[in-house]
Amino acid sequence: MKLSDVLKGLDYTLTGNDADITSIEYDSRRVKAGSLFVAIKGFQTDGHLYIDKAIENGASAILFEEGEAKQGGSFAKCADTRIGLSIAAANFYENSASRLKIIGVTGTNGKTTTTTLIKNILELKGYKTGLIGTNQNMIGDEVIKTERTTPESCDLHALFNEMEAKGVTHVVMEVSSHALVLNRTHGINFEVGVFTNLTQDHLDFHKTMEEYCKAKAILFSQSKKGVINIDDKWGKSIIKNSGCPAITYGIDAEADLKAENVKMSEKGVIFDAVYNGEVQNIKLGIPGKFSVYNALSAIGACLQLGIGFEEIAKGLVLAKGVKGRAEIVPLPAGYTVLIDYAHTPDGLENIINTVQDFASGDVITVFGCGGDRDKTKRPKMGAIAGKLSDYVIVTSDNPRTEDPDAIIKDILEGMTEFTNYEVEPDRTKAIGRALKIAKDNDVIILAGKGHETYQILKDKTIDFDERKILRELFESMN
Repeated sequence: MKLSDVLKGLDYTLTGNDADITSIEYDSRRVKAGSLFVAIKGFQTDGHLYIDKAIENGASAILFEEGEAKQGGSFAKCADTRIGLSIAAANFYENSASRLKIIGVTGTNGKTTTTTLIKNILELKGYKTGLIGTNQNMIGDEVIKTERTTPESCDLHALFNEMEAKGVTHVVMEVSSHALVLNRTHGINFEVGVFTNLTQDHLDFHKTMEEYCKAKAILFSQSKKGVINIDDKWGKSIIKNSGCPAITYGIDAEADLKAENVKMSEKGVIFDAVYNGEVQNIKLGIPGKFSVYNALSAIGACLQLGIGFEEIAKGLVLAKGVKGRAEIVPLPAGYTVLIDYAHTPDGLENIINTVQDFASGDVITVFGCGGDRDKTKRPKMGAIAGKLSDYVIVTSDNPRTEDPDAIIKDILEGMTEFTNYEVEPDRTKAIGRALKIAKDNDVIILAGKGHETYQILKDKTIDFDERKILRELFESMN
């Protein structure tokens, strides 16, 4: 494909020839003969520093936004290479996204479960469906490893192209606030955009909740229709800035789609979904009030896609839980162990409250906070764990480049009024300690890791699957 075809729709200045392009890369180490190298300014480094390396590796052309073109070769300069990468990737991968019905789900919590529920409903309807998200990417039943919630635009369009080639008609994807701000989804026309909620997270990136909310609202400027949680205090702001017709949903506030007669147990939730005067009884085998909201968001999205209310209800009855989300690990013990991805104040509060609703014994919470991330949420999470749990073991969770003890110190600042806790920085030992003190009918919550099977340390990443660790520890103790 000619460079001019790859960059069609982008405002740029070309120095040099209209080169032949056989691949697009934003990592100079992956550049080969025929590649268009796109220099992106990142948070760790700046791609403009690697232009010479890309040329050395055989790049046919360079797309850049800073500096001047070099002598020889083919150089295209534009105002924003992130937007340039999105446009180039869409063109290179035959604009597959334009022929797929794409449903985008954004929000702090609930994205993974909501996208999975929507996929279940669509597949029951007979549509071959792709999934893009935190846990994994999927093409029908085929599982593809994922490295981030929303892939970089080039990888995203390559995935769309593969999905289309394999017969996918609908794609359900998690859309992170980072992806929206960094233009990874630029140019994608979403069939439906869904807003789940907004609670404190990623303030190391967005700085304020207002900016975080503005980032989420971008999705609805790219969507034909919307589905918005009106019970969430940020929902009104999202609606105000949505730019598309939207269904509102909720339990407490007046909404287009409402949950009534909600019943919760350790086996899941049952409620009546009311929309346009029609009532459907909904059963979902995932416990917690947050599961009602996730179900409502999935119902709203499918209604906006034109799927019948009764068919949606059938899809939810058949839906199974999501790995790392309120996931019970089967152990031959008198107590229960549950793994959850809760890594925000709201997420931690939700899962502890959910467990307290059905636990007949004590709730023991094991959690830590990630390093190199928003520090202000750490004492808040400490206070929530101390207040809502019967006992807490504060430990480590992906410390990255930070000192685990310093992270724990931040958490403990929120626990000064509590005495129902202990500290064990070694997460394996912390889990072992929880198993040792648990009694019959107690529930242990391992919060933070969820679906992850690794622990990110300062100098390396190690294998860390809590399911495997639990079984090994249990066997060694019995």
